[in-house]
Amino acid sequence: MDTVGLILIRGAIVIVVLLTAFAMMTVIERKMLGYFQLRLGPNRTGPWGLLQAVADGVKFIVKEDIIPRDADRLVFRLAPIISVFTALAAWSVIPVGPPIEVGGRPVPLSIADPPGGVLVVLAFGALSVYGVSLAGWASQSKYALLGSLRASAQLISYELSMGLSLLGVIMLAGSLRLGDIVAAQDRLPFLFLQPLGFIIFFISAVAEASRIPFDLPEAETELVAGYHTEYSGMRYAMFAMAEYIHMITVSSMVTLLYLGGWNGPAFLPPVAWFGLKVALLLFVFIWMRASLPRFRYDRLMDFGWKVMLPLAIVNLLVTAVAAALWA
Repeated sequence: MDTVGLILIRGAIVIVVLLTAFAMMTVIERKMLGYFQLRLGPNRTGPWGLLQAVADGVKFIVKEDIIPRDADRLVFRLAPIISVFTALAAWSVIPVGPPIEVGGRPVPLSIADPPGGVLVVLAFGALSVYGVSLAGWASQSKYALLGSLRASAQLISYELSMGLSLLGVIMLAGSLRLGDIVAAQDRLPFLFLQPLGFIIFFISAVAEASRIPFDLPEAETELVAGYHTEYSGMRYAMFAMAEYIHMITVSSMVTLLYLGGWNGPAFLPPVAWFGLKVALLLFVFIWMRASLPRFRYDRLMDFGWKVMLPLAIVNLLVTAVAAALWA
């Protein structure tokens, strides 16, 4: 059994790594967008602009924290905390490698390793909408409220497709534990057995992370900035932090469920393979932002209900029939 001390140490390490990754991702994304769009990007703060994250942090700390006069002050303050908490809490069950031997006993490379790890991640992902919804409602602004309503509808629509696509993986692996799912891909990643499920899951995950082309909850062309229009200073930064951490979480889940997790040739350690696959998916997120236009909101909802959901059901039925025949 893990001691409380080991769990706290692993939790502290995960939080520090995630916050560092969030800071670096803001710089990396802006530099890569500059290359994609033939411009410079950050280049004044430190060598190659690498200290831009530090400059942004200082700016958010010293920026005036404004709360609208008619806002619900308690809920307004609580909403960004909920967003960050749910983003970090999902990592309580995500392993980044196989267990390692410490003192003659295996120690998992995750804070916890419950039998239903997949469900825990999905649950915290679903709870993240509360932060966005409460932020829009508490702001007493029509722009923020419309953004939060869009986020709620978008999450419900694409979460159905995501959950159904996951069932195919669970049937093939025979387990809800993330480590068991990775072990089931020792010979062949589920990407090759579930190509349609992989596409559905990834598109749904992009929509849940509210990234382009699905960033309608914060569409500046019609909603100024959506649900966080009235936020400033560190409270605004907390929403940005939650979005980037959620993007890293999504990339990690795709890696674990479809890309074989930390499995790979022996010339690199398992944790390195996991990191490389996650980095590749993060690059795809940035590439999509640089390349794709934003959906119109009615088309976004039509795509979720009329295309993604039927395809997810078809994928589930075909997988169930194939698994029954194979058994």
